[in-house]
Amino acid sequence: MNNMQRYRLSCTLSFGDIYGQIIVWLIVIFISLAAAMAMMGASRPVYALATVGLILVLSLPFLLFAFVTTLLNHIEITEIDSVKEARSMPSNSPTAPPRTAQA
Repeated sequence: MNNMQRYRLSCTLSFGDIYGQIIVWLIVIFISLAAAMAMMGASRPVYALATVGLILVLSLPFLLFAFVTTLLNHIEITEIDSVKEARSMPSNSPTAPPRTAQA
C-alpha cells in the first residue's frame, strides 16, 4: 500500500477531446429520425419506431466504447520523485515531514 503513494494519477481529458464524438453521434440520431419521419409518411409507423429504436440501441455501445477509450487514453500515472516532492512542499504543510529542532 505504501508503494501507491509514490505515484500521481491525473486526467487530462477536456471537452474538446470528445466533442467530435458527440457531433457524429448527433448526426447519426438526426439521420435516423429523418428516416423514421420518411417511414411515417409512408404509413409504416411501426417500422419507423423500430428503426429509431434499433439505431439507438446499436449506436449507444459504440458511443460508450469511444468515450471510455478516450478517457482511458487521457489518464496518466506518473512516479513522484520523493526528494523533489519534499523540496516543493511548504514547511508548514500538514503532509510535510517533521523537522527536528536545531540549536
